[in-house]
Amino acid sequence: MGNDKGLKGDIREVVRERYGKIAQEGGNGSCCSSQSACCLSEESEGLSSLKLGYSAEELDSLPEGADLGLGCGAPLREARVEKGMTVLDLGSGAGIDVFMASRLVGEKGRVIGVDMTPEMVSRARSGARNARIANVEFRLGEIENLPVENSAVDVVISNCVVNLSPDKPRVFSEVFRVLRPGGRMVISDVVARFELPEEVRQNPDLYSGCMAGAQVPAVIEAFLRAAGFEDVAIELREESRNFITSWAPGTDMADCVVSAVISGKKPH
Repeated sequence: MGNDKGLKGDIREVVRERYGKIAQEGGNGSCCSSQSACCLSEESEGLSSLKLGYSAEELDSLPEGADLGLGCGAPLREARVEKGMTVLDLGSGAGIDVFMASRLVGEKGRVIGVDMTPEMVSRARSGARNARIANVEFRLGEIENLPVENSAVDVVISNCVVNLSPDKPRVFSEVFRVLRPGGRMVISDVVARFELPEEVRQNPDLYSGCMAGAQVPAVIEAFLRAAGFEDVAIELREESRNFITSWAPGTDMADCVVSAVISGKKPH
């Protein structure tokens, strides 16, 4: 179950193409189609993000263009980020969570965003430059091969990205590698309520739309423990049905997947 079969060789390009287009078009629901995308159709980005758990004040503080209406939660709510920390965001997109974390870590802290889509990295860097935010950095790279040194990060966050990876065990191993002893991973992601049918797994729209790549909680927990994490927790957020329903209109995917907060700690 470590690698999703069939689509494994193509999924990165499918995802890269989809989210490159989103970055260029600037959100506004453009990532939604009849059966895909991690956003709310026919809604503005701000309204979408409010439903995910962000506050209006937080969204108003962002550089222009940082909120594309993507995601399935608000991981910083659970991450306990403090002044002076180094935070890493997996699949940082246009930078929404990176910029929010930058306020929490302060001038002496640092936030790194990693994304494999050049258009997203360019958009995020432009936002940081225009807003003169100095304690953030955006790096081009894959979350299965993080361009981050060993034991360099206090907290790892991510928002609806790990489910897109065709090699989730590798992602969690990389997260464990870059965390300092005692460091934490707190991510919002989509998990499956049960083993998804093969026809769903092989649907590229549903995969790049943050649904078909979801694994059941027991599998995610096994991946995390195999990577070395302790204090593993997976908390389902049933209220996510309200927005997952609009990801794939006319399907029953809201009965199949649910948003969750997934956390773990690297031992001292």
